[in-house]
Amino acid sequence: MDEHYKKGIHRIKKLTESVKRRSEIYSGLAKMDDRGTARSIRALQKAPSPGKKMQKIGLGLALAPEPITTPIGCALMVAGRILEKKYNSATIMDIGHETSNTVDTIKDIKDTIN
Repeated sequence: MDEHYKKGIHRIKKLTESVKRRSEIYSGLAKMDDRGTARSIRALQKAPSPGKKMQKIGLGLALAPEPITTPIGCALMVAGRILEKKYNSATIMDIGHETSNTVDTIKDIKDTIN
């Protein structure tokens, strides 16, 4: 029975150490005042999407009742569509999901071969 309690205590100690390390990392990241680094980290978490923004603006202009804004809006929607194809809006989370999917696929292939 003592063995069971020792394992539980050891596991709790590992968890507290992990939480402590994470909090130190997060507080260290929060202390960074470099705007370029903060912008880079933000871009990894939330990718900019200029194509979608242009499409939304173009749609607003195309739906406006003025006759001059309709062709401008249509042109913005087409340009937004082209930009959406050109620029990838993948974030670091998307890359992680694709990596885990790839690892799962590789494991499936290895299981079928063996």
